Amino acid sequence: MNITIVGTGYVGMSIATLLSQNHNVIALDIDNQKVDQINDKVSPIDDEDIQLFLSEKKLNLFATTDKSLAYKNCDYVVISTPTNYEPESNRFDTSSIEKTIHDLQVFNKNIAVIIKSTIPIGYTDKLRKKFNNNHIYFSPEFLREGKALHDNLYPSRIIVGGRSPVAKIFSDILLEASESKATPVLFMESTEAEAVKLFSNTYLALRVAYFNELDTFAESFDLSAKDIIAGVSLDPRIGGHYNNPSFGYGGYCLPKDTKQLRANFKNISNNIINAIVDSNDTRMNFIANQICKRKPKVVGIYRLIMKTGSDNFRTSSIQGVMKLIKLKDLRIIIYEPSIASQKYFDGFELVNNLEDFKKLSDVIVANRKSEELDDVKEKLYSRDLYQTN
Repeated sequence: MNITIVGTGYVGMSIATLLSQNHNVIALDIDNQKVDQINDKVSPIDDEDIQLFLSEKKLNLFATTDKSLAYKNCDYVVISTPTNYEPESNRFDTSSIEKTIHDLQVFNKNIAVIIKSTIPIGYTDKLRKKFNNNHIYFSPEFLREGKALHDNLYPSRIIVGGRSPVAKIFSDILLEASESKATPVLFMESTEAEAVKLFSNTYLALRVAYFNELDTFAESFDLSAKDIIAGVSLDPRIGGHYNNPSFGYGGYCLPKDTKQLRANFKNISNNIINAIVDSNDTRMNFIANQICKRKPKVVGIYRLIMKTGSDNFRTSSIQGVMKLIKLKDLRIIIYEPSIASQKYFDGFELVNNLEDFKKLSDVIVANRKSEELDDVKEKLYSRDLYQTN
């Protein structure tokens, strides 16, 4: 089949790589640099499996910025463009999705559209009515940064918002490309599929927030958070996953998805959803206060990224902590090798030599520890207990 993927971020690039094992895939993006990288078999995102597949597998994958080439003869279009959350409108910015579907009306009006971007609950139905097209479907993705292709090869479940033959064929395409043929496949209406996505990510945020609040309690009373978490997590109903304390949840999905779900709860009674969103600010305030208690003159921020093995620091919790520390008029310096060519990030000073960074810092703040900091443990402030993400 001929499949076009619109957008080459974590979602789009992993889907493009996955499906190009068995089908002709065109990756469409507005970024010429990304397009050139893909055609040169270089992954534009930090994902070892994607790079391995590009380098060593025979993939039917071509990238372009040309819409007419991308849409002309394709059987499916998969939309994976960014949908950032806008506080002013209290909803996702879905303009890139609507622009894509509008373009399709010009180039290939009858094409089946699969939305992989995260969207508000009820959005797909609105699109179908607006564009008079019943072949627009939502299919949520459940990916980890840095492990996006792995999670597509070994999916926890495949969900397609539709029960038509077109939806069934798309689920078969995903299952065919995966390494786990026993993966559960669920068909439901797109509105329910949209709810699955937001409620899943909000539950993950809840779990992060829960163990962070446990850690806040332990640190406040000088208790061993590690011992408490070990005792709690050995209950098989709770388990030992997603239990490593951090400075708060962040990244591409959890901050915006929790806020969107809260917006969807407008006029519906709730306590937990509001609390999950608010808990992240509470945690960052606590972390900032703990750092300031050490009375440093210079606070060193070791890495802006959320996770080890990721190149993403969008809405990372450490940035919230930095802004709170800045209110105390402390000098803040950052070590972030992924932007070593810059001198400043968001107004904060970058120190690109690690040894200079260590010497200048009175306190070194690290959301996730690293062996690089073993020689300055006396300066280190981190709540990372297990050296896992």
